[in-house]
Amino acid sequence: MGNGIVQIYCGVGKGKTTAALGQAIKEASQGKSVIIIQFLKGKSEEEIHFISKLEPDIKLFRFEKSNACFDQLTKEQQEEERMNIKNGLNFAKKVLDTGECDVLILDEILGLLDYKVITAGELINLIQLKEETNVILTGRTLDEKLIAVADSVYNIEIIK
Repeated sequence: MGNGIVQIYCGVGKGKTTAALGQAIKEASQGKSVIIIQFLKGKSEEEIHFISKLEPDIKLFRFEKSNACFDQLTKEQQEEERMNIKNGLNFAKKVLDTGECDVLILDEILGLLDYKVITAGELINLIQLKEETNVILTGRTLDEKLIAVADSVYNIEIIK
């Protein structure tokens, strides 16, 4: 399965995406290429605009088209977004198949399990394509099956 590592940032606390972006900056500062694919974020342009300043070292992709978050959409809109999300997942697969980057961050991908867009088994199959690529997953809820394929799991929680 290669030497790439898998890190997971999960939990109900704030800071999972921030931790992943910190890793991205650290890796890019060491000359590594980073691709970030964000899911379930809506189309907030502020974050995209800032991260675009870090290109070509860090590239950010979002495949969803709606301005609203997934859980705020109607059933019909959710179905349309599911197709867009699948495009993002196919892109992630291509990135891992080709070794296109050193680090792939799948931000809020764990939420796709909550919404039943993908299964834990499908996500594990995706991760296993990693070869030399380091993969970082973020999201609130951690499916226990993912722990077995992770090298490290960080639970971000609110203490106060």
